[in-house]
Amino acid sequence: MLDTMPRRLPGLLLLLWPLLLLLLLLLPSPAAPTAPRPLARSGFRRLGTHGPGGSPGHRPAPAVPTGAPYSGAGQSGGTRGAGVCKSRPLDLVFIIDSSRSVRPSEFTKVKTFVSRIIDTLDIGAADTRVALVNYASTVKIEFHLQNHSDKQSLKQAVARITPLSTGTMSGLAIQTAMEKAFTVEAGARGPSSNIPKVAIIVTDGRPQDQVNEVAAQARAAGIELYAVGVGRADMESLKTIASKPLDEHVFYVETYGVIEKLSSRFQETFCAADPCVLGTHGCQHVCISDGDGRHHCECSQGYSLNADKKTCSAIDKCALNTHGCGHICVNDRSGSYHCECYEGYTLNADRKTCSAQDQCAAGTHGCQHVCVSDRAGSHHCECYEGYTLNADKKTCSVRDKCALGSHGCQHICVSDGAAAYHCDCYTGFTLNEDKRTCSAVEEARRLISTEDACGCEATLAFQEKVSSSLQRLNAKIDDILGKLQANEYGQIHR
Repeated sequence: MLDTMPRRLPGLLLLLWPLLLLLLLLLPSPAAPTAPRPLARSGFRRLGTHGPGGSPGHRPAPAVPTGAPYSGAGQSGGTRGAGVCKSRPLDLVFIIDSSRSVRPSEFTKVKTFVSRIIDTLDIGAADTRVALVNYASTVKIEFHLQNHSDKQSLKQAVARITPLSTGTMSGLAIQTAMEKAFTVEAGARGPSSNIPKVAIIVTDGRPQDQVNEVAAQARAAGIELYAVGVGRADMESLKTIASKPLDEHVFYVETYGVIEKLSSRFQETFCAADPCVLGTHGCQHVCISDGDGRHHCECSQGYSLNADKKTCSAIDKCALNTHGCGHICVNDRSGSYHCECYEGYTLNADRKTCSAQDQCAAGTHGCQHVCVSDRAGSHHCECYEGYTLNADKKTCSVRDKCALGSHGCQHICVSDGAAAYHCDCYTGFTLNEDKRTCSAVEEARRLISTEDACGCEATLAFQEKVSSSLQRLNAKIDDILGKLQANEYGQIHR
């Protein structure tokens, strides 16, 4: 341009041109003017500007107090807290613009941006799978979702990618991703897996084909589209491509030099907080992580989950008849139970079944006289002869005390029924006030003559001696019977 300018100037100016050029060289260079920043546009994020954090279903990273490190998602340059923030499984396809407007050094920064996002993900066949579509005027799938299952080989594949040519066929690139990269044959997981399908398109220009219809088809097919614009990228086209809400899915940076810093934004977007680790689950007993930030509650053994799916109630296993007890199930306060047996049985070593026991041999029968074992493991009580079993079926009462000889009557014992009796006297005698002993009547005494007084006295003395001997004999008999009963009772209880 400098070599053509002098020919266009008038003659005087032509003469002065070398002098003006010399003055320009001698003057100090002014400060380079600041490149104008594009005006803020609604509906997309600019790196470094304030905007709403997070994405649908994800919380923004909490504010970090000064001096307190925070390892959660969304912290620029940070790492995810182990066990707290885990990337949710995705089928992720990068769609990157490698047209001539993207210089080689800038394309390298795009690849670094892709690799940094990969670093924040859990890569694997059961976790996130990644594919990459490279486009300009043509489209090339560099690798499919099923090709790489570890970060190292995936990042090596990204590093080998080279730019294509001129042109910016964004619509064709999206269509290729939808029809060829997001297929089950290419490694995408089917609808039943509930794995989100996500595409991130990076471009610095205006699409040279129609993107409205193909982007709408991709979104209708369940693909979540993120659009990243760089420099001269057409913002209206980015908003046409991206899923809604736009402020969650459209990003903008002014140069490729800062695109790498967007990786932390996507780390936050793809991070799923684990409520079980954070302690925000609300489960009364046990929290089980299901991945992708989801969880469910379970209960300890002996408890069941209530209708609120969080709290637990003790299970009445006795009522459910799942206890396995042979005889009796007893609920415990802890929600468990134990088994017991009917009377006459003992609990076996398995703590569930019961075996009959011989209570008569064990001496635990409670019978006053005789214990008789029954076949069913039970027993019954019986009484000695002359006794009858009482209503309690254990103790005994005398049936005929006269027969036992323990009545105490001096002359005659008369039975009055079960356990009752009275005393009577021989002829010529009368019952005394003690109702047991007898005395001779007065009429008999008057018949005795005075001449036979000695004989009468001898007779009376003999009678008294006989009576005294009978009483001593009765006492001895009572003592012997008592000892016999005690001996027999002792033999039974050995």
